[in-house]
Amino acid sequence: MTSPTPAPAQPLPADHPLVDGRTARSPLVRALRGDRPERTPVWFMRQAGRSLPEYREVRHGIAMLESCLRPELAAEITLQPVRRHGVDAAIFFSDIVVPLRLAGVDVDIQPGVGPVMDRPYRTADDVARLVERDLDDASLEPIREAVTLTVSGLDEEEGTSVPLIGFGGAPFTLAAYLVEGRPSRDHLAARTLMHADPGTWRRLTEWTADLTGRFLRAQVLAGASAVQLFDSWAGSLSLADYAAHVAPSSTRALAHVADLRVPGSETGVPGIHFGTGTGHLLAAMRDVLRDAGLTHRAVGVDYRTPLDEAATVLGPDVPVQGNVDPALLAAPWEVLEAHVRDVVARGTAAPGHVLNLGHGVPPETDPTVLTRVTELVHSL
Repeated sequence: MTSPTPAPAQPLPADHPLVDGRTARSPLVRALRGDRPERTPVWFMRQAGRSLPEYREVRHGIAMLESCLRPELAAEITLQPVRRHGVDAAIFFSDIVVPLRLAGVDVDIQPGVGPVMDRPYRTADDVARLVERDLDDASLEPIREAVTLTVSGLDEEEGTSVPLIGFGGAPFTLAAYLVEGRPSRDHLAARTLMHADPGTWRRLTEWTADLTGRFLRAQVLAGASAVQLFDSWAGSLSLADYAAHVAPSSTRALAHVADLRVPGSETGVPGIHFGTGTGHLLAAMRDVLRDAGLTHRAVGVDYRTPLDEAATVLGPDVPVQGNVDPALLAAPWEVLEAHVRDVVARGTAAPGHVLNLGHGVPPETDPTVLTRVTELVHSL
């Protein structure tokens, strides 16, 4: 298989929040388009999760993947941090392996471990059988329903809405889980396969790219106003390996939403590309967004790289997202406040800045700290 040919532009539905005006002028969308809204937008990766007591209450006794596939529950969990913290975006509550489950792969999320497959998929025969599975339109109905419910819940009385960000796992991260069979520290089996049998690796990552791409597209068409591609494990790769064996599949995934446009304009859905430990890959990740054809491109920066340094690497037309160190959420307030102010100041080096963490919210975080950070950023 080859990378998909860029599709002709397709209009977003007339009732889409980017089209009817509900989110087009929101601080988040403006920042992702390279603008400077009146206040710096802020949201937190993993803001809908274990740090919230209301989350633990509604998910009590319900497995993670089941929670993701119950539309009313997924919508409620997505909305919880918006209500509590007053953040400028909701991030769709899901998991990177949900598309695998929807395609019929036997995967479970084991508490304290993470995604565990029924078996590792490491040979050409393994992958050949795997890619016979498909993510058809009917299987995505719970995702569309959850997004529709979430967007409805985000609407405000005055006619504007907090935007929803669609979420998807990058093809490399999905492929790494499949090859390893479970979480891994060094992804040795995955890195071995990409070199020992590059044809099988390419077939696998093209398949995972299309799963993620269809997953993201379903979220956008149902009302998401931006998308984030999350590459948990790309930081384990060299730049050469990333460029040769990973970037093409991430481009392929994002191309599934790049053709969607606001009717009568060249304005598309903003895309955010984020990975952990990827300071050496920032320019390559930027290029993935460009090569996919997205009209508005932002790069998420983890806590290891200062935003002004990242902006220098990315260039003058790329907004940044990040990058408060999650470890400082448990530090004394004066330490955290100084750090947040420094992050905001460094973010001015880019044309747009979305304040976020440099990774996810730790589960033991005091939720009142996130609310206080949100209020601080909005006051600056």
